[in-house]
Amino acid sequence: MSAPERRVAVVTDSTAYLPGELIDRYRLTVVPLQVVIAGRSRAEGVDVSSNEVAAALREWRPVTTSRPAPQTFADTYRRLDVPEVVSVHLSADLSGTVDAARLAARQVAADGVHVVVVDSRSLGMGLGFTSRAAARAALEGATAEEAAQVARRYAVDVGIWLYVDTLEYLRRGGRVGAAAAMVGSALSVKPLLNLADGRLEPVERVRTSSRALARLEELAVHGADGRAVDVAVQHLAAAERAQEVAERLRRRVPELRSLYLGEVGAVVGAHVGPGMLGVVVAPAQE
Repeated sequence: MSAPERRVAVVTDSTAYLPGELIDRYRLTVVPLQVVIAGRSRAEGVDVSSNEVAAALREWRPVTTSRPAPQTFADTYRRLDVPEVVSVHLSADLSGTVDAARLAARQVAADGVHVVVVDSRSLGMGLGFTSRAAARAALEGATAEEAAQVARRYAVDVGIWLYVDTLEYLRRGGRVGAAAAMVGSALSVKPLLNLADGRLEPVERVRTSSRALARLEELAVHGADGRAVDVAVQHLAAAERAQEVAERLRRRVPELRSLYLGEVGAVVGAHVGPGMLGVVVAPAQE
């Protein structure tokens, strides 16, 4: 018996940083954002690496990012050859990607393709887990509207905490206020941030990196709150520290179902800087 025809496809963007195995299993389509290093634009996950971005930042070479063009999304939606699409993207407060997807959705409506765009209010594996929730619903027979609702409800329960060596990179990109960055630099403290309703907000400043990472673990354990959860530990040029945090969380989160460890890509890396370490805690889906 042949497999039923797919009617709903799910699209996300490259800042989801999902492992390839999950992209394949849930039949997700990923549209890359752009990274501009010293005036040269390259597609994230295609022809620029996080290592290149980390090196450029350390050398104080200019690094910026940009959303996909609306036409890129429109071409992607048409190429999927399905009547309905759910397009799930990083927070609109951090990028214009959602706006580009909405413009494209209006373009392809004339072709009979119904696209529902979801602002995940998230990024990194927070976006990845939310996109997976939508894709799983679609594979189980949900309509695009239903799968989008699943994603929106799921995203509310995703917690994200970040440790950064400095707020300077976020300040340059307009992701935190100049005053917050100045205070952090003046006191030589290590900032912890929370992604709350789509915005990155400093929540604590700790004197040393070891204390900051210990506090990051506490926030993640508290965020799990005894629930069955999936956890992702992500970093930029801090693999050893990330591995240590992941191992401790594996022991400390009693209902941990899946743990993903990996490096963020070039786009998020450009804004957080080398040394960043983040933890995502999300409702378990397996």
